[in-house]
Amino acid sequence: MSSTLNEHIPDVAAFAGLEWLEHPILALSPDDKVVYTNPAVEQMLEVGARYIFERPLAHFFGEGVEELLQAARQTRRQQAACREYDMKLTLLHAAKEVHLNIQTIPLDARLVHRADVLLELTPIDPQWRAIQEEQIARQKDANREQMRNLAHEIKNPLGGIRGAAQLLEHELTDPSLQEYTQVIRAEADRLQALLDRLLTPNPRPQMVVLNIHEVLERVRQLVSAETQRNVSFLCDYDASLPDLHGDRGQLIQVVLNIVRNAVQALGGSGEIVFRTRIARQVTLYRKRHALAVQVSIIDNGPGIPESLQPSVFYPLVTGRADGTGLGLSLAQSIVHQHGGSLDFVSRPGYTEFIMLLPISVGH
Repeated sequence: MSSTLNEHIPDVAAFAGLEWLEHPILALSPDDKVVYTNPAVEQMLEVGARYIFERPLAHFFGEGVEELLQAARQTRRQQAACREYDMKLTLLHAAKEVHLNIQTIPLDARLVHRADVLLELTPIDPQWRAIQEEQIARQKDANREQMRNLAHEIKNPLGGIRGAAQLLEHELTDPSLQEYTQVIRAEADRLQALLDRLLTPNPRPQMVVLNIHEVLERVRQLVSAETQRNVSFLCDYDASLPDLHGDRGQLIQVVLNIVRNAVQALGGSGEIVFRTRIARQVTLYRKRHALAVQVSIIDNGPGIPESLQPSVFYPLVTGRADGTGLGLSLAQSIVHQHGGSLDFVSRPGYTEFIMLLPISVGH
């Protein structure tokens, strides 16, 4: 940390370790002046720490700075972290544009000298993100086509197995043996239902004006009614969120699939958080949206195993013995049809599914 900062901030230990991070980190005072930077900020802005210190954030950023300041104000107001995705910012001194994901984190100014918001900037390459989105879409289409072909190949012999079991049941006089044929028929029916789900194309969304909180509350009621486990729900809603256009039933299905997985992962007790925020200047599938609704579903379960994380949205991939592996695949497909994105972060003790839905859809 620079000597300039050591002179002005007596509690330097509060920022210990941040200078080693590769992402730019700033701390802001309540009047939006910069009171801490790590070396990555100096490299990005092409300005030294001595010049940055005690100057307003707007002195370094042009286009996009207002969204940055709004995120900081929201963090102060709600005392909760705020994320913004794919924000375009103009660097005034470097005379260039950058695309960033940002996160603002509340600080206690009484404990950290003059700093009440920590700002993390994560540079992204917009072209790389667009390519990644297209690759995901192509991979998803290929996976679904492969599953349909496989389902067609299985249907005919499965029907033969069920029919043979039914004929055999009529020939058997021993009730104990008939139990075995009944098991065969029941399992064949279960597999048939699974195949039907694979073969049925997703219907196009029937768009209506809705409030995302109505969807979340409906799911909370459904899951609370169907589980007797010691699972608590916390609702951290942004009441100022505008309505959006979406298919109510399909969005309920998306959230329901995610929440049921979370309940299963908790194994009988734990906490699930529903959090909503506004996201600004979001780019989804090469289309930029001024506003989007961000829905986070967070649980404190064991987390998704690392071995499953790269393929968690693929059909038939599941970590449960009794799972079908279709819930998250279907959820992501529905969100994509709404012009949005569904992603997750997971580690032991924390899993967050993040859904972004553009408000402009259907307008």
